[in-house]
Amino acid sequence: MEHTGDCPCGSGKPYAACCLPLHEGKPAATAEQLMRSRYSAYTLGLIDYLVATTLPSQQAQLDHAAMTDWSQSSHWLGLTVEKVHSAEAASTRAQVTFTAQWADEQGHRHSHRECSDFIRLDERWYFVDPTIKVKTGRNDPCPCASGKKYKQCCGR
Repeated sequence: MEHTGDCPCGSGKPYAACCLPLHEGKPAATAEQLMRSRYSAYTLGLIDYLVATTLPSQQAQLDHAAMTDWSQSSHWLGLTVEKVHSAEAASTRAQVTFTAQWADEQGHRHSHRECSDFIRLDERWYFVDPTIKVKTGRNDPCPCASGKKYKQCCGR
């Protein structure tokens, strides 16, 4: 879907200067930028982008049909970023607290508040889907592909 004008993520910037470069493959510089681009992707029906920006070990378990249905059947009303938490500038982990608002096909308004986890791997940020259980033992390699054991990485 082509979009002109302000970016759906609510940054106040034109879409072409905000989320479009990410949707075209540029890595997000921050977890907040990735989260905003994912909201915009939902508003524009860019399901492949949503899959590609989810933690690689979770991608195969995503429900593409449900994501597409929600994206297309919703009238997206806005995004508010409340808080961004990252231990340090060079951190490989971050959390973004946000509220997304939409209306369903019957016109009922909905609001979803979430504190999402993000992991940076090989200079790319990825969303960690809380609905997909990571089946990993403490001594197994971490599913984030860091090369560390799960207990020394995301299992902390």
